Amino acid sequence: MHRITDEQRRRRLLRRHRLVEPAASVEEAVASVVCLHATEPPSVPLSVAVRSDATLADVEAALQDRRSVVKQLAMRRTLFGFPRELLPAAWGSASARVAGTEAARLAKEVGLTGVAGTAGDGPAWVEQVAAEVLESLHRDGPGTTSELRARLPVLDLRLEQSPGKSYGGSTPVAARVLTLLGARGQVVRGENTVGWRQARPRWTPTRDWLGEVPQALPADEGYRVLVGAWLARFGPGTETDLVWWLGSTKTAVRRALADLGAVQVELVGELGSRGTGWVLPGDEQAPEDDEEAGTGVATLLPVLDPTLMGWKERGFYLDPADVPYLFDSNGNGGTTAWWQGRVVGCWVQDDAGVVRPVVRHDVGAEATAALADRAAVLSDWLAGDRVSTVYASPQMRGERLP
Repeated sequence: MHRITDEQRRRRLLRRHRLVEPAASVEEAVASVVCLHATEPPSVPLSVAVRSDATLADVEAALQDRRSVVKQLAMRRTLFGFPRELLPAAWGSASARVAGTEAARLAKEVGLTGVAGTAGDGPAWVEQVAAEVLESLHRDGPGTTSELRARLPVLDLRLEQSPGKSYGGSTPVAARVLTLLGARGQVVRGENTVGWRQARPRWTPTRDWLGEVPQALPADEGYRVLVGAWLARFGPGTETDLVWWLGSTKTAVRRALADLGAVQVELVGELGSRGTGWVLPGDEQAPEDDEEAGTGVATLLPVLDPTLMGWKERGFYLDPADVPYLFDSNGNGGTTAWWQGRVVGCWVQDDAGVVRPVVRHDVGAEATAALADRAAVLSDWLAGDRVSTVYASPQMRGERLP
């Protein structure tokens, strides 16, 4: 079995994620990490900017004009910016799985709340309201969530979640129904009506936004395409990595690996074996493995960047002792500072929007200078805009790494 070391994995990460040589376009930057986390609106342009020379206007053109990058709810009920060509794979697999869960949960809560009269009316009620939303969008045009609530009073209803529990509460049905329709690929988040650091999209029928809508792939084929794309950019990775990233099952992952003819390799860390990983056929040995791709490379990545969040088992680039400082209690990664393919801290902004790395005190003079250079570049790109987040890590809030 071929062996791939932690150092070789870091070299692959840097090259394949376009952190050494910039991508030639927004689309190429997105494809370099399969898809971009889009839960935090600023992370999409920031993730592109660190991998290319794209301006904010370039990113907006890809999202709004060319529509070559499309926001879609998919793996782990997370919003991603997908290359348009990957949408059929996501729709048929990860998104379909999320949609099924959303529909069942919504129907159950409708029944418990008594909206539909009896518990058995829940599924029918959900489908009826979903159809009314689609009809309104086709008849009256795209609309924000607030605009749709004004058109359709039924969307003003609130559902009780976990009644009688201290963590329970009510949620508006509008967001839940639109989330379901989005997961099904029937609507997309279209025109953004606010600035780039926020999201208030006009929900738009998918056909109206994209024109011709390709057929969703069968689930097995969709998973095969997504797993193949992941292995090409993140491989080698473990079965655990893939199950987590897909938000799916071991059965789905194993079937996709078999269909791809994926090859097992031994992952070797500084302290010994990390177990078995997988790569695409022919990728056991790669040009990146033997070059000094990581020498002198400093990077500042935004909240939830795919390079940070792409693996479940992150020991080859992230010290486990640092996790409590760089992730929130739910496992969401904050901003990160990288040196030669390793996470060494985070970055923050001052009141004027100037970026400042916050790293370990022992990273050395070369790393300190390189990170300062990247901070200056990012500050210039942001041009005084301050980026806020609900996923601020403890270190971002002022704690230092040990």
